[in-house]
Amino acid sequence: MSEDQGVTDHGPKRVSGGEFDGWTHWPHDPFESRSGPFYYRAEPDGSVVSAFRAEPRHMNGGGFMHGGCLMTFADFALFAIATKELEGSHAVTLTLSGDFLDPAHVGQLMEARGEVTRAGGKTIFVRGVITGDGKPVFAFNGIIRKIRKG
Repeated sequence: MSEDQGVTDHGPKRVSGGEFDGWTHWPHDPFESRSGPFYYRAEPDGSVVSAFRAEPRHMNGGGFMHGGCLMTFADFALFAIATKELEGSHAVTLTLSGDFLDPAHVGQLMEARGEVTRAGGKTIFVRGVITGDGKPVFAFNGIIRKIRKG
C-alpha cells in the first residue's frame, strides 16, 4: 500500500513553522521524507539552495553522515537546482557522481548549492557542493532527463 494513498496533489508544498518555515519540500515522496526530509528555496539572486538538519539517524556506524544520505540529498538537490530548466516536467536522474570531501556530523546544517552547466531539449547537466555548517563535505555532478508525464 502506498504511503501517500488518497493524496491527489503531488506537487511541492511550502513549509509553515519550524526551522524551515517558508522553504518548500515534496511531502509525497516517501523515500525523501524518510531520508530527510529535504527542503529548498530560491535565493534573492535566483539560485536555489537545498537544506536539512543532520540528525543521528543520518549517521553511519562510525558516527559520521552516511554516504548514502549525502548521495540521496545530492540527488534531491539536482532537481532543486534545475527547477527553472525543468519547467514543471517530470524527470529522472541519468547519472550522479560525487566526491566525499570531509565528514559531516550530527547537528550540522547541510546545504547544497550549485548550477546548471548545460541544458537543452530533454537533458540538464548540474554540478554542486554540499556543505555542513558552511564547510564543503561532498561535491557532485549529475545529469537529469526530462520525461513525458503519463
